[in-house]
Amino acid sequence: MNNMKKAVNTCLLSWLLLLGTLTLAARPDAGGGLDAATVAAQELDRVLSLPGQPSYSSASPKQYSGYVTTDEHLGKALFYWFFEATETPDEKPLVLWLNGGPGCSSIGFGQSQELGPFLVKKDVPELELNPYAWNQAANLLFLDSPAGVGFSYTNTSFEKDPPGDNSTAHGSYAFLVRWFQRFPQHKAKEFYIAGESYAGHYVPQLADVIVEGNKKASEENHINFKGILIGNAYMDGDTDLVGIFDSAWHHAIISDELYGDVQKNCDFSLVELSPECSADVDQYTALYRVIDIYSLYTDRCELGYPDFNYSVSPKTARGASRRGRLDLLEVPMGYDPCTQTYATEYFNREDVQKALHANVTGVPYPYSLCRNSINDAWKDSDLTVVPVVKKLVEAGLRIWIFSCGCDEQRRHGRKNPDHVNPVHAEEARPAHQRGLVAVVPSQAGWRLDCGVRRPDIRHRERCRAHGPVHAAAASARAVQALPGQHETALRALLDI
Repeated sequence: MNNMKKAVNTCLLSWLLLLGTLTLAARPDAGGGLDAATVAAQELDRVLSLPGQPSYSSASPKQYSGYVTTDEHLGKALFYWFFEATETPDEKPLVLWLNGGPGCSSIGFGQSQELGPFLVKKDVPELELNPYAWNQAANLLFLDSPAGVGFSYTNTSFEKDPPGDNSTAHGSYAFLVRWFQRFPQHKAKEFYIAGESYAGHYVPQLADVIVEGNKKASEENHINFKGILIGNAYMDGDTDLVGIFDSAWHHAIISDELYGDVQKNCDFSLVELSPECSADVDQYTALYRVIDIYSLYTDRCELGYPDFNYSVSPKTARGASRRGRLDLLEVPMGYDPCTQTYATEYFNREDVQKALHANVTGVPYPYSLCRNSINDAWKDSDLTVVPVVKKLVEAGLRIWIFSCGCDEQRRHGRKNPDHVNPVHAEEARPAHQRGLVAVVPSQAGWRLDCGVRRPDIRHRERCRAHGPVHAAAASARAVQALPGQHETALRALLDI
């Protein structure tokens, strides 16, 4: 199991290491060239130390966190946490990480359980160094988006200003423009966006807003945008849902009878499910009260923390929207099924919030990794983002998409590509030969070659790591090296 998890994290870290080689142009000195007001504003966000933080070397990479106002009229402010690269940060690219949900925190998940420098320790709500942290290869920016997620806040009710795909993309873009104004020394760096799960919407939609914004932006607000990476992504409602039930049947989670009923009763292209299909979906979701939908072969958390052991709500099971039907359970689980509990306890500590300059307005609710009220209030969710991805390919961006083999919630690796290039798929090699399967679109179709990347694509790479988890960037404590993963992923990217 540990080896499986390493397949994912090493794959992603290799992607970042390559980006570091692509950002060697001269940069302004990190401190030089900045006026006194800019330096002062940055120092207000500087994080000097966190409760339980392990010791860094004497040359510790700097970290900053705080708020950027994105809408004064509605009282919206987004919370970020930024880590400079561990070595030569002026020569490294900048990567923005987004978690999904909708309504889940990039701080609580991405930073604290997956790819950030500090992981929240088991049993003791303190921190430990992450040996696979992405800031070894890039400057790393985590963002809680939209307003209301994690430490981000809004002074306007969701009834008056409901969240949705469009407002989230534009709110994140407003954040980036203003964040670069606060940290102008990072503006010239090559910029990438990465994420997982419902970030399959967030990432390409934000990328599209950046591409369009750059066409009319002043030089001061132009973003040096280069590409995206998405893991276990929700990108196309029809194929995602079909893939989920196909996978459940192949893993012997559902019976032949239920699988046949779903095929007969369910048309996932419709906005509303039929009563017969809703009953079938209810049978399916009931199974995951005892099985972790996001990690089939690991235990569920038994600590009893309410946020992570709730049952499926009628809305998400029957589907007031197609997005709701897909997010049958909203909280992504990792290898240690209780990591969410550790993070929730840590970020609810007053001393932690003070050190992070968080919760400065004293919101009347506790910090939570995911807020169901955001998911419930979601206004718009594109039926598919595949046309957006096509547009980004045409814009010349680097695009990398990967999926994990045992995540029941995001099993569309063989489905989704047909919308991009609807032709036959070539023969796939056995997965046990290597932990990594590269799925590469070409003029001949989608190529599934285990461990071997065929150099016949210019812009896209789909890397399938055989491992257990929905949080595809991986619970880093569980990872051990698999031979060849680093080199395989790097070769794939060098051929872009």
